[in-house]
Amino acid sequence: MKAIAHTFTEIELPKPAPAGRDLLVKVEAVSVNPVDTKRRIAEGNAPQPRVLGWDAAGTVAAAGDKVSLFSEGDHVYYAGDVTRPGCNSEYHLVDERIVGRKPKSLDFAQAAAIPLTAITAWECFFDRLKVQKGRTILIIGGAGGVGSIGIQLAKIAGLRVIATASRPESIAWARAMGADEVVGRDFKSQIKMPVDYIANFSEVDEHWAAIGELIAPQGSIVLIVGNKSPLNVDAVRAKSASVCFELMFTRSRFQTPDMIEQHRLLDQVADWLDSGKLKGTLRETLSPINAANLRAAHAKLESGTTVGKLVLKGW
Repeated sequence: MKAIAHTFTEIELPKPAPAGRDLLVKVEAVSVNPVDTKRRIAEGNAPQPRVLGWDAAGTVAAAGDKVSLFSEGDHVYYAGDVTRPGCNSEYHLVDERIVGRKPKSLDFAQAAAIPLTAITAWECFFDRLKVQKGRTILIIGGAGGVGSIGIQLAKIAGLRVIATASRPESIAWARAMGADEVVGRDFKSQIKMPVDYIANFSEVDEHWAAIGELIAPQGSIVLIVGNKSPLNVDAVRAKSASVCFELMFTRSRFQTPDMIEQHRLLDQVADWLDSGKLKGTLRETLSPINAANLRAAHAKLESGTTVGKLVLKGW
């Protein structure tokens, strides 16, 4: 089967066979996320090719002997497991417990834009922050992939949403996603009240001082990126604010007992997309899935100017 290595070279690999709870998925479309670029850099000059990619939509081609949630021919979408080979290949193995049914209202490219960001935002709000209706959340990075779906999920949760965006294009996008208020890069001076929750979907270090100033006493903060330097926690500690991290690969990496929750939440997101409560976040599509287009997609992502999601489709 065709696959693309972390070095942006096209390689041939044996077609894998599913066992246990694994699905063999014929990949129709993939999305790019910051994890792809970070893992590519981390792999560096690894002696063996590594297949990256953790966002896909496709068709179940075969199933392991313990699979109970899906059947051959089903259309699915998922974000995969960072400890296993990625989905930048014609066929891909993935545990059914982290797979959802593809939304019927979306094509494969539109569906591939959703899973990683939806899982991340869902787990941030409902599993980490345990948000309560009627409160206010600040989403830092409102026009990015996680922010785009995060704004919408926060509104479904009954929150008042303040989102950050700095360019006319990204401001318009954040508003279109449903943000109640959009503030610029210097958001600390633009927000006049403490906020109950802060979800930082951007780099931590540059925003940490503002986070400490804006979080409400006994508020909650969730981060999806690690800090690069030691952080001064005095302001956050003085307010008895809680700080937690979200990594959507935790459940699959550690095979947690509640791993199937990602299957359930992806099915719920699919229902909301099909009913119109959520809308897709795809902004740009490249075709076909090949080394040149994957290289271009990584470059766009690393430029820091992408709005919404970027997907590659078709082999």
